[in-house]
Amino acid sequence: MNRRHFLTAVAAIGATAMIPALPGAALAQQTPNATRIQRQLEAAPRKRIPPNARVTIQQLKRDPRLRRQAPSIEIQSINFAFGSASIPASQRWKIEQIAIAMNRILHRNPREVFLIEGHTDAVGSRGSNQILSERRAASVARDLARYFGVPSRALETIGYGEDYLLVPTPYEEWRNRRVTLRRVTDFVTRY
Repeated sequence: MNRRHFLTAVAAIGATAMIPALPGAALAQQTPNATRIQRQLEAAPRKRIPPNARVTIQQLKRDPRLRRQAPSIEIQSINFAFGSASIPASQRWKIEQIAIAMNRILHRNPREVFLIEGHTDAVGSRGSNQILSERRAASVARDLARYFGVPSRALETIGYGEDYLLVPTPYEEWRNRRVTLRRVTDFVTRY
């Protein structure tokens, strides 16, 4: 049993046995529902970008200051196996929640663009973490399109490896293994 499953089991036992559960583990394991994801992604950008100041998707991917202005949500609940980018079939319902939100947004505006960012913890080499994060972001995008009909034209991916850790530590930290979703339509020029 890996640590993530152990913490979830402890939290569940704590709730049923009236033992205090570990709140961070319990909350982080919760998958946001489609409505919450949609609400976060549809929020107004923190800063308005005039149409003539928009950038290419490649420029946006390289500019953390600009990316932080886009509406976003962190998804920490997809349980990637250590060193793997595969999304187990048992986790697909979590991808479905993302897809429902994205498809609702795309129904209103088919020109929307979403950036899927992959992240890792700091265990392993910088190069292997970079590749792994790119593969994780691509896996999420592939499953969104393949299983839930999100148009691939609306999805952009990038991996940031161990950059942008939520919990700054050189050790294994499951909270750092995540994807970030951003709605970047208001920031990029479409090709």
